[in-house]
Amino acid sequence: MATLLSGPMAAVALALGGCGVPPSDVIEAGEPAHGPAAPSTAPSSPTTVSLYFLRDGALTAYPRRLGEAGNTGGGGDGGAGGADDLETVVRLLFAGPTTTEATTATTQLPRLTHASRISTGEDGVLSVQLPDTTAPLSRKAVLQLACTVAQASPRKTDATAAPTVAASGSVHILGNGWTVTPSQDACPLAHALPRNPSHMG
Repeated sequence: MATLLSGPMAAVALALGGCGVPPSDVIEAGEPAHGPAAPSTAPSSPTTVSLYFLRDGALTAYPRRLGEAGNTGGGGDGGAGGADDLETVVRLLFAGPTTTEATTATTQLPRLTHASRISTGEDGVLSVQLPDTTAPLSRKAVLQLACTVAQASPRKTDATAAPTVAASGSVHILGNGWTVTPSQDACPLAHALPRNPSHMG
């Protein structure tokens, strides 16, 4: 059935017919084409981890931002990510407090001449292998290391529970001929400790 046109559309049809162009029915256009969204250029926020130092002799968490000048690593929200990122956190811990942190923080950890290695067992237990030349650590130094690794490790989650932090008892520290596993309840909660921005390096 022919489509009846009136008004401006009829005038256009007559003009086209006079030029030898056959008129056609009106074609409705579809939705505008949607291309792929442009990638975001906004930089990702630095990951903040807790490095455990000693404040007046007490184990204290100092927040440190990864991904900023002098700090590398970071695996997104909720933790430092994989073994490479955990090794970065351990390296920063053994490097000691920053100049700003050192106004209140001390450490009993020695300076390392070689990097530590971190692995995760099938049971989820984290093992920190220190260089062979590392002497046995003091109790507070052990807690500094174990609590830092436990806090920085990826959170465990399920469908109903909020993320949890790996217990310090799930961290084994190994040296040349010695191994130590600290108590599960030895680490103070990082969120209950002071997070003054001046502590960030």
